[in-house]
Amino acid sequence: MSSSRSGGSGGSGSRTRVGRYELGRTLGEGTFAKVKFARNVETGENVAIKILDKEKVLKHKMIGQIKREISTMKLIRHPNVVRMYEVMASKTKIYIVLEFVTGGELFDKIASKGRLKEDEARKYFQQLINAVDYCHSRGVYHRDLKPENLLLDASGVLKVSDFGLSALPQQVREDGLLHTTCGTPNYVAPEVINNKGYDGAKADLWSCGVILFVLMAGYLPFEESNLMALYKKIFKADFACPPWFSSSAKKLIKRILDPNPSTRITISELIENEWFKKGYKPPTFEKANVSLDDVDSIFNESMDSQNLVVERREEGFIGPMAPVTMNAFELISTSQGLNLSSLFEKQMGLVKRETRFTSKHSASEIISKIEAAAAPLGFDVKKNNFKMKLQGEKDGRKGRLSVSTEVFEVAPSLYMVEVRKSDGDTLEFHKFYKNLATGLKDIVWKTIDEEEEEEAATNG
Repeated sequence: MSSSRSGGSGGSGSRTRVGRYELGRTLGEGTFAKVKFARNVETGENVAIKILDKEKVLKHKMIGQIKREISTMKLIRHPNVVRMYEVMASKTKIYIVLEFVTGGELFDKIASKGRLKEDEARKYFQQLINAVDYCHSRGVYHRDLKPENLLLDASGVLKVSDFGLSALPQQVREDGLLHTTCGTPNYVAPEVINNKGYDGAKADLWSCGVILFVLMAGYLPFEESNLMALYKKIFKADFACPPWFSSSAKKLIKRILDPNPSTRITISELIENEWFKKGYKPPTFEKANVSLDDVDSIFNESMDSQNLVVERREEGFIGPMAPVTMNAFELISTSQGLNLSSLFEKQMGLVKRETRFTSKHSASEIISKIEAAAAPLGFDVKKNNFKMKLQGEKDGRKGRLSVSTEVFEVAPSLYMVEVRKSDGDTLEFHKFYKNLATGLKDIVWKTIDEEEEEEAATNG
């Protein structure tokens, strides 16, 4: 892997190159990792790059496990698992290049329209079990399955993300040990909460059972504001299926959500279950030759400098006092598939961990309006040019809600504003965004289609 070369940026604004990839906007961020949109400049392919702090990864004494899991994930070609293409390293960072999935989170479907019908929930559950079973057969466990890790591609096919990455530093505390019980434990098996060692396959299956319940019910099986009360419910598997669940679905969920891992149903038993088998379509696989040289090299302590990539900023024509101009490839990738109309959100109520709107007001006006709308909602605002960080002042279900916003110029005098959850609870973000949108309604630009719809409704 050679260092990236500085070339023409091919557009306005400042761009960063890592190896053959041009980095774009931030898709998500955590304490130790950040995920950025990127484009392979040689092939034009869109990817997501997970960027990790190298020092934190190397110092927690789990290099062997991480190397094994990343190597395994590179070898996995499964239609329901987010692909890992390659791994690179600079002097301070590790870059994991992943498949870019355009359809959003499966959780968005629940948040926007409530529970799914049983047949639709079963279809996604079958795809989830296909992915989990395949990775388990290769010795890789997820350990953090939850709706936020379940993505949909442009065709509505389920893709599980972060497989094999759960041993990475998001969950490493000061003592350097792996602690998987972090954040809200609603999806976590009772034996994991005990933190005394557990079977990764059985723990993952419990999480799949909670996900199936949420898909069909529209709410969690275990939900308490008090953490100890929540633990008690999980340890006893104290939950009730709603009346609209079929009797065969109820029986299966009770077998999956068995608090005793030794009597819990196994995946091989689950696959033979009559409810599960209904309408089942086995996955189709592609074969490919994969090299693991990049994985070996990034964990090699005597790493030759020629194997390192270098982050290079490529300056365009616009300085830091103007918003970044979004490239055409980013603009298209931001929308669902290639349907650009979904870029201009028609329903302010339908939001994800990130959402967006367009405006014909100036970038500075947009920033001022967001600041004015966020303050009364109890958010502290920090500005950095055309990026903002909104920090909630009160603790929520998963700590304080933290929201990032950025203004992009998508055409002369037309701006797109991205509002993204950085930290905290997704449902609380939904509520916050609805309130924020109310305060911004006079700067949000409506598409011609919407104006025509409103006119038709008024005349009708």
